[in-house]
Formats: sequence, C-alpha cells, structure tokens
Amino acid sequence: MGAQTVATAPIQLTDGAIIELKKILASQPEIPSDYALRVGVKGGGCSGFTYILGFDAIDENDNVFESNGLRVTMNKSHAIYLIGMEVDFIHGLENRGFTFNNPNATSSCGCGTSFSA
Repeated sequence: MGAQTVATAPIQLTDGAIIELKKILASQPEIPSDYALRVGVKGGGCSGFTYILGFDAIDENDNVFESNGLRVTMNKSHAIYLIGMEVDFIHGLENRGFTFNNPNATSSCGCGTSFSA
C-alpha cells in the first residue's frame, strides 16, 4: 500500500516553527533529502504520551502532507491524538524550544512535551 499523501494537513506548523526547522535542515546536511519532518506520539512521559518531532524516513504506514513548503510525515494511527495540533517555536528569555498546542490533550505536564488524551 505505502505512504499516503493527504491534501489537508492534520496539524499546523507556525511560521516560527517552519523557520527553526529549516535552520535545522540547513545546518545538518547529513539529513537525507528524501526524509520528512516526523510528528507523532509515543508512550511515556509524566502524563502518558510524549511528542515525537524530528527528521525521519517516510514509512508505509504514514500520511504525508506539506506545511509551508516543508514535507511532514505522521503515522496514520497517530492522527487521533494529533489532529488540529499546532507546533510553534518559542524564543523566550527563560524558555526556548518547540511547543505543542494540542486540542486533543485532556491534560499536559509542566514541561509541555507530555500529555494525556
């Protein structure tokens, strides 16, 4: 069957996140050109799930879409936890990094990278 390209992006990447992700890609030429940004979840963390965000090969069980010119891949089974989520990048004095605004999370931890649904 293989990966499926979807027209509607199930998640949104803010302009700040896109800028930071493109900087990461430019600074790491060892990332293969056929990789995409993987967004997903895995069990663990203080609230039950943690977010996955990194460049990875596209798997046959993935949905693939584009967000602001960046190719994104997500395991089809993860959409139930992530649909409607926004990924941003914060440049604060005390906090700097990617943030996840997930409408599906029933609770999240203080670090912002772990949630329950």
